[in-house]
Amino acid sequence: MGKGRVIFHVDMNSFYASVEMTYDPSLKGKAIAVAGSVKDRRGIVVTSSYEARAKGVRSPIPVWQALRKCPELILIPPNFDRYRSASQKIFSLLEEYTPLVEKVSIDEGYMDVTTTIKKVHPLELAKEIQQRILAEMDLPCSIGIAPNKFLAKMASDMKKPLGITVLRKRDIAEKLWSLPIEEMYGIGRRSVDTYKKYQLHTIGDLAKADPAWLEKKFGINGPRLHCRANGIDERPVDPEAVFHFKSVGNSTTLPEDTTNEGRLTDVLHQLSHSVHVRMKRKHVFCYGVQLTIRYDDRKTITRSRKLEHPIQEKDDIFTVALSLWKQAWNGRPIRLLGVTGYDVIDKKYAYEPLDLFRYEEQIKQATLAETISSIHKRYGKPIVAKGKDLDLFKEVDETKKGTSFDRDFFQHD
Repeated sequence: MGKGRVIFHVDMNSFYASVEMTYDPSLKGKAIAVAGSVKDRRGIVVTSSYEARAKGVRSPIPVWQALRKCPELILIPPNFDRYRSASQKIFSLLEEYTPLVEKVSIDEGYMDVTTTIKKVHPLELAKEIQQRILAEMDLPCSIGIAPNKFLAKMASDMKKPLGITVLRKRDIAEKLWSLPIEEMYGIGRRSVDTYKKYQLHTIGDLAKADPAWLEKKFGINGPRLHCRANGIDERPVDPEAVFHFKSVGNSTTLPEDTTNEGRLTDVLHQLSHSVHVRMKRKHVFCYGVQLTIRYDDRKTITRSRKLEHPIQEKDDIFTVALSLWKQAWNGRPIRLLGVTGYDVIDKKYAYEPLDLFRYEEQIKQATLAETISSIHKRYGKPIVAKGKDLDLFKEVDETKKGTSFDRDFFQHD
């Protein structure tokens, strides 16, 4: 089925930031970052312009740290209606070239252009699409060209911004296998250490490993990733799999109308767990939670809450849903409950806020480090040290002061 196919992976560059620059052209060429809780320094950078990235501002660092790296950084709160509108225009343009367009997130998708390229060379077609998106929407993108979805995805990541990269199966040993394992699409950040523990440090290591051993260690995902590391991916570009949803929810009609608070709380917990599982499967987070209550007289009400930070964990969803229920319930018997996460975004744009205590500790450590650094610069490094380091200085024999060992030791950070 995969033989002879030509697949494009179209990936928008710094999408949220690019859309903001299109909306406000005065931002072009400046260091900007889209961040949650812009007024709250505990917010997290979601994405940044390439000018900001050059200064070290990359997601998901905290806002306060981003401002230290780049004091002139312009912070912008996310505007999802604006991003959805831009996304719809992009995919409408792609569908002018082929009906086989699969939207996998708000800012990326696959195109099967096997039939289209009978009239034009793949490189020329990719250039036309890239230039049209730039000219008509003022948005940059990178395009990967390959015989299957996995290789096209990997190719689009190889050159940004405004890159076009061809990755053929015959090129994978040279272009793909040397990449570190964490750069392989399909391997999450949390599992990287596990792969490295088994000496799988590069994509090539995975490609050359025994599939049976991989299945034993990683389950069915092991052999699947082994195939992809070897350039094998038969998945079709599926327009029916369009990433069209704006919300993820679940509801249940109770076996009998009830006012039992314990029972209703259990139902809310189960619904929150269900929403969490579905969001995790779809690789999305939500910026809002909605509660639906239907009473015994069939009257239905909804209550919702917008959140400062995106969530996905069941306990977070449950906490909001429970609060909404306690505020909204009028004491009548309840027939149906529903919990929905709305304003969903792809997980790559969703970062949890810093924990308050972790945030305060990081601020303290950063401030202390700057103070010590300034004193060191003025008086020399041994003048002052953090409390936990004082014993190290006490252990140094005073008669050995000035040796190269001591100088190297004190200068070690």
